[in-house]
Amino acid sequence: MSEVIIQKFSFPFSCSSQPCQPEATPTKSPARPTVPSTQSPSQEERLNHRSLLDPAQLSQPRTAGGLQNGTPGGSEPAPAEGGPPPPSSQVPQLVPRGSSPRPGVLEPQAEGAEDQRPAAKRQLSSDSSARTVGVLKKTALRKAGEARPGPPPRARGLQGPEGSISRGRRKDLGPSTGVFLRVDAHAFQAGMELKEQCVCSVATIARSITQGGWGELERLRAIWVWLCNNIEYDLSGYLGQTEKLCSPEEVVAAGRAVCGGYASLCLALCREVGVQCQQVPGFSKGIGYQQGRSLRGTRSDHMWNAVQLGGCWFLLDACWGAGRVDMDTKNFIKRMDDFYFLTEPEDFIGSHFPDEQRWQLLDAPLALEDFERSVFRTSRFYTLGLSLIHPRHALILTEEGEASVSVGSKRPVSFTYEVAPMGGRDEGMAGPRQSVGEAPEEASWGLLTVTPRGMKLHLLPPASGTYRVKLFARPADADATFLWVCSFTLQCPVARAREEIPDNPFLSWGLQPSAGALGVEACSQCSQVAELEGGRLELVLQTSRPLMLLWELAHPGLEPALSRRCLAAQVEPQRLTCHVLCPRTGFYRLSLFLRDYEKTDGEFQNAGNFLLHCARGAVGLDELFPPSLSSCCGPGTRTLAAGLSRFSHAGALVSTQQGRCNLTFHTRADLELHATLSREESPPPAPPLSRHLLCTYTDSKVTLSASLPRPGVYRLGLYARDGPEGDFRPLCDFVLKNGSQQPGPPFPCVFAAWRRGCVLLEPRSGRLEEAAGSWVRFRVKVPGARRVAVLGGEGTAELRQNRSRVWEGEVLTGSGQSQLRLVAVTGESADTAVLLTFDIHEQQKEEG
Repeated sequence: MSEVIIQKFSFPFSCSSQPCQPEATPTKSPARPTVPSTQSPSQEERLNHRSLLDPAQLSQPRTAGGLQNGTPGGSEPAPAEGGPPPPSSQVPQLVPRGSSPRPGVLEPQAEGAEDQRPAAKRQLSSDSSARTVGVLKKTALRKAGEARPGPPPRARGLQGPEGSISRGRRKDLGPSTGVFLRVDAHAFQAGMELKEQCVCSVATIARSITQGGWGELERLRAIWVWLCNNIEYDLSGYLGQTEKLCSPEEVVAAGRAVCGGYASLCLALCREVGVQCQQVPGFSKGIGYQQGRSLRGTRSDHMWNAVQLGGCWFLLDACWGAGRVDMDTKNFIKRMDDFYFLTEPEDFIGSHFPDEQRWQLLDAPLALEDFERSVFRTSRFYTLGLSLIHPRHALILTEEGEASVSVGSKRPVSFTYEVAPMGGRDEGMAGPRQSVGEAPEEASWGLLTVTPRGMKLHLLPPASGTYRVKLFARPADADATFLWVCSFTLQCPVARAREEIPDNPFLSWGLQPSAGALGVEACSQCSQVAELEGGRLELVLQTSRPLMLLWELAHPGLEPALSRRCLAAQVEPQRLTCHVLCPRTGFYRLSLFLRDYEKTDGEFQNAGNFLLHCARGAVGLDELFPPSLSSCCGPGTRTLAAGLSRFSHAGALVSTQQGRCNLTFHTRADLELHATLSREESPPPAPPLSRHLLCTYTDSKVTLSASLPRPGVYRLGLYARDGPEGDFRPLCDFVLKNGSQQPGPPFPCVFAAWRRGCVLLEPRSGRLEEAAGSWVRFRVKVPGARRVAVLGGEGTAELRQNRSRVWEGEVLTGSGQSQLRLVAVTGESADTAVLLTFDIHEQQKEEG
């Protein structure tokens, strides 16, 4: 059973007591911000500043704490309560667009690229550095123009109540987060050294963690890493047990803060290194948020930051990026979440709603009511590349007792879910309540279908009421724990009565996302529920390579011993066929497990789970498949490997209405075959069922003739061995279904001398219904025989060989005789060998 991280510690904080969730609809547009350095730039840096920044920006002065375009600098709203975010996620990878990233201060400098001038000439203040315009040679400008064919994308202007601001996009910063390795390592190491030295000066910390001549982006990154690794969330202050610490000096000295402390310290550090920063108060969907509660007229509960890089504004939340809190144990779990570093505004608005509309940084700002209705999505939702298809709002109303949720994915992702009644302790939407590793409960309250492109959850609440619905996900190829990705509130006014659905321990219905990697290319069952006609289903999997199949059929009222008689599987090199019988009405779970056919020591893995529904027309118990049926029925991979081919019946099921059937195929000359016939019945029939099966070899062709004594279902087993000293191994089974009420007669009893090439032409029945003194015609082929005769009756009757090499003749049955024996003399020996024996059932002659 896969572990599910039910993140009781994943609460984003706010000043209220309960949690919930939101949504964001991403829209993409390019923008290319750049960053001027506070230190004296090298020639390459000056080139990048001159070419990537607008000339008007180059001439504008910058102050350490002020905002451009009329935005007041240094404004610090009163700290709001709030804190860490929902579940953790991995650091998102920023992939450069285009053929190659443009060189500039957005990229870390190569070792040794610092300006080599004397130190005194390099010591410029941040103000003078911001005003510096480099003068370059024409050749340098020409080379830069050749390396960068077009102008950078212009940032979009956003009109706000205090003027317009330009928003940037994280992807337009170019390089992936891998370029920050050196910056992250330095900030982490410097933070440890500063802590050992008990340094609490904001200015000293800022200089220490950003030294190295980095650009704005790298300096901001160092501040982010230091904040996330050195400041813990002040849980005791949030709970009111101690005084909240919000000023930068207090936060640094104590090493802890609530959201306002994180934001104010981030602002102070950015000022020290010349990065323009702004504190942004607003609402968050944290612990205190409750779905359905209006925020209109209430005080905002959170605070984060906006920073300016290259003239464009970006959003970040160091409080949510530092970790999360386990509200059961009241402990802070430190785990840096890089998603909240320069988060895209379209994603950020899903959980952060600023007091000032312009800090949404959106072309089409979101209304507060839309924020309240939106679906809460954790950072993991975005880092997994998920997208919400349906519904668009967090509150779901059932229709006729049912509802659905659909999520898309850019790559294969595994999903699971939790549906639980609302009520009781802390029923907000900010985090799961189960312990780490527990599987979701009440899995039958929903039907989850997962494909490589997403998932669909069909919700089936058992009673009217309000439910909490949570989705969890992980990469399909990872054996990791599931992480919470989004939440909903489900309201069911009227529940719908339905039959019990069997539990599914394998998380989802339909083909698993990993089925393609296991070798499955297509499946004949595409609907979420397979409705069975007459209690029967044929399910076919198309495969890319030979696979081996195991299966499990579950039903609330079906015993395991009986369920094993409900399925027959045919294994072919590029096809797997499952024949399913349902002896009870209701819902069934059919789970399939696969491994490569050649890897006999490999483990079977779950490839799919199918929900079957038999509303009426269940099959009778006497129609179930025979017990002890092989896992390989009909012609397939195993018979092909043994050299058998050209089967007259390509399927595993053979039906007859006459009580007789012939199966033919071709085999190799050195293969010895053996066949058996059996069925579930007591007491054993007389004569035994072995007398109702006759195997005939002619050159490479084999004919299995069955004469079935009663209606019902039979198992025909085929075995082979490579030589007389080896053991017979199973090849395949056929299922014979006889619909005739007329009993089929037995064949003659076969002896060892009846070998390859021997053919019985007449009589075919092993039970001769003849009156005493009747003539019985015999015709038989016996290769290599020098003499063939029939013993019994009125003495010995010699058979003669005709031009077609058929031994033939007529035999007179005698009174009181119970058996005739067909014998032959072969080879140089004069010994007579018995080939077949026939039973005589004497009939009384009718009187005149």
